[in-house]
Amino acid sequence: MDGLQHLWTQGDVVSRAVALLLFVMSVSSWVAIVWKGWVLSRARRDLTAGMIRFWDAADMGAARAQLLGNDRERVLLPLVDAAAQPPVSGSIAANSDPEARLTRALRDSLHRVLARLRAGQVLLASVGAVAPFVGLLGTVWGIYHAMMAISAEGAATLDKVAGPVGEALIMTAVGLAVAIPAVLAYNVFGLLVSSCEADLEGFAHDLRETLLGSRRDRPALDE
Repeated sequence: MDGLQHLWTQGDVVSRAVALLLFVMSVSSWVAIVWKGWVLSRARRDLTAGMIRFWDAADMGAARAQLLGNDRERVLLPLVDAAAQPPVSGSIAANSDPEARLTRALRDSLHRVLARLRAGQVLLASVGAVAPFVGLLGTVWGIYHAMMAISAEGAATLDKVAGPVGEALIMTAVGLAVAIPAVLAYNVFGLLVSSCEADLEGFAHDLRETLLGSRRDRPALDE
């Protein structure tokens, strides 16, 4: 802590800008980690339980009612609503093949849900990739100024070199401390999103086949 305080008080504009940038990266990544961890854990639990409740319901109306109180992150409801949404009268979609229209509606809704689940991933990936180099920049800049100060004094003894250089190396450690949690969280959240994506794609496929099957059976029942 004393080393960081000394770097801040003795540093110039560049070193302070590097320290502030690392601080902003750390805060933003931890906010994203806490937020995404909460969202994805809820989505994962609701997705598993919601699909069971949906397929155990007596009809589509009852199935949607089951999701209303249990799909807190709205990962299944958008697919169900998209499948039931009628096309705009007179539009190209209204004149297209019903099977193609249903497939397109489910695909578009699925993409929107996945985009919400992936929100924040770019931030974590960027922090994990950039933070070590930002810290290294601070270290190089600090060592440069330490060497210039020692050169100006004209005496490069070990005690005069070790202190400033050691303090400058703290910036590299800080950069790694910022990057490592972001990288680990990115990998864990990526696995969770991929798991949710696989389940959602399966649900969308089963929902499509169920709705198309009921439409095919309707003329036969009418006859």
